Amino acid sequence: MFFKAIHSRMKIILVIIFFLFILIIGKVFYIQVFQYKKLNKYASSLWSRNLPIESSRGKIYDRNGVVLADNITTTSLVLIPNQIKDKEQTASKLASILNVTKEEMMKHVSKKSSIERVHPEGRRLSYEIADKINDLKLPGVYLVKESKRYYPFDTSLSHTLGFVGIDNQGLSGLELMYDKYLTGSYGAIKYFSDAKGARLNLSEVYEKPQDGINMTLTINHEIQSSLERELDNAVSKYSPDQALGIAMDPNTGEILAISSRPNFSPSNYSNYKVEEINRNLPIWATYEPGSTFKIITLATALEENLVDLEKEKFTDTGSVTVESARIKCWKHGGHGTQTFLEVVENSCNPGFVLLGQRIGKETLFDYIHKFGFGEKTGVDLNGEGSGILFNLDKVGPVELATTAFGQGVSVTPIQQITAVSAAINGGTLYKPYIVKSLNEPETNTIVKANKPEVVRKVIKEDTSEKVRMALESVVSNGTGGNAFIEGYRVGGKTGTAQKVKDGRYMVGNYIVSFMGFMPADDPQVVVYIAIDNAKGITQYGGTIAAPIARNVLQDAITALGIEKRKGASDKEYKYGEKKYVKVPNVTGKTVKEAMDELKDFKVEFSGTGETVSYQSPKAGEKIYEGETVRLMLIE
Repeated sequence: MFFKAIHSRMKIILVIIFFLFILIIGKVFYIQVFQYKKLNKYASSLWSRNLPIESSRGKIYDRNGVVLADNITTTSLVLIPNQIKDKEQTASKLASILNVTKEEMMKHVSKKSSIERVHPEGRRLSYEIADKINDLKLPGVYLVKESKRYYPFDTSLSHTLGFVGIDNQGLSGLELMYDKYLTGSYGAIKYFSDAKGARLNLSEVYEKPQDGINMTLTINHEIQSSLERELDNAVSKYSPDQALGIAMDPNTGEILAISSRPNFSPSNYSNYKVEEINRNLPIWATYEPGSTFKIITLATALEENLVDLEKEKFTDTGSVTVESARIKCWKHGGHGTQTFLEVVENSCNPGFVLLGQRIGKETLFDYIHKFGFGEKTGVDLNGEGSGILFNLDKVGPVELATTAFGQGVSVTPIQQITAVSAAINGGTLYKPYIVKSLNEPETNTIVKANKPEVVRKVIKEDTSEKVRMALESVVSNGTGGNAFIEGYRVGGKTGTAQKVKDGRYMVGNYIVSFMGFMPADDPQVVVYIAIDNAKGITQYGGTIAAPIARNVLQDAITALGIEKRKGASDKEYKYGEKKYVKVPNVTGKTVKEAMDELKDFKVEFSGTGETVSYQSPKAGEKIYEGETVRLMLIE
């Protein structure tokens, strides 16, 4: 009986042991088969260390694929303090290469951390310095890839593109606004070490970084380069306080070029004042527009059928009195009796005062708001201003009169070019924009795209046609003559606005401007130029800003493939004004014969001899009188 009980208990124990054995085997099987990856990942995380590899920011392109913001590969210094055997020697050698004190470097090599990034002295190292560190072969000292932002055209488009900090994060402009798209994700080189940090003899694992999203702008690099060059020339010639320019496609709201002076180098942003790098003047600056604003008054009067430009006459005596205020014309003694088309051509203030009075304050300000003034345009750039308009209940006869010719209101350049685009494109106000698309870097798949966005219809097509006709006449026969381009239909309007300081108009200090577009019968580009307080010259928009706009428009002809237009208006030349004339054919003629035919030009010779073998410009091309013709001579 006793042995029988013992035998039964042994059976029970054996069954329990058997089941425990089965459970252990099952657990091991479960761990090996089902939890292997998870536990292996946990184990690897205890041994593995990451050397971070920085991704490249997304590139920024112009509309034709020209790279405006790129990346270059640099290296940075990373330390694994636990792997550094001789900290004194390592600190001393690195300090001498990086040109810092040994004490400063000791702080890094002695850091109680698994990985120490040497910042800032070890960031973005030159190849020369990186090679010196690499040649040392010091334990625990690593060089890792980093990407550094590179702007191929340096200061070009600087305020719009913005800049990045030392950690490649966007700090201003488009770099800041679209930072979450442009910034990629880090990769790493994984190595394995024990609990003390000593490196284990296991294979490294490479995790590829993910580059940022690319960005394509509406900018046309050819037109942008032209604008940058012309603003540089204006600064060199006139030493203005500020200068700015914008070019836009009036049929879409796409910004083709935008820049201002002073500008800065995004790669060296720390060398500039905060005001210089943060003020994107074409969208931020607010000032009285002057006579370029007359385009809005003109469009309103035409839309409301309040004026017949060619049949109605107006007599300008040199001034007009509104209540107790005497408003003068820029021309002493006035322009006499003229049609209202000539009022526009001559930019006659008293004539526009009369138009303002006909329109009335309610209607005029209603159209001013419809054209987008008094509020932000919504352009996809940060820092936009909204301008300042009179409150309607505070607009009396004098305020109505001054508003009609662009005085007493404050607007931004982006508002002006957007509004004028609506006046000349058939009457549609578009929201301006500069980012065309965001694209995945490897496949170029569009992640996000912007398209033309209509804000509202402001005026009718036939009204817009009349506005274009009048503004083309300004260039052919009026104050905008310096923007005339032979064979092309150019329209435009000059502006000369007295600056205000502490509530008073400044003496001899003006913002001169010009708004020009082409072709006048089918506008494809509109350009706005404003020069603030030009020195050493009589300050008029027609003499300073118009020639600058003309040069940009002329470059736009090639950039946009604009063809010559039949029916382009002939220019009426005024006394003393330079004329466009054809260059005669002097190839094959003697020097004396050539000089007789080129008496209206400067002539430069190269080579020796008495016969002209080549000439530049070629025969039949048109240039201004007094410009240079170069002749190659042979025996």
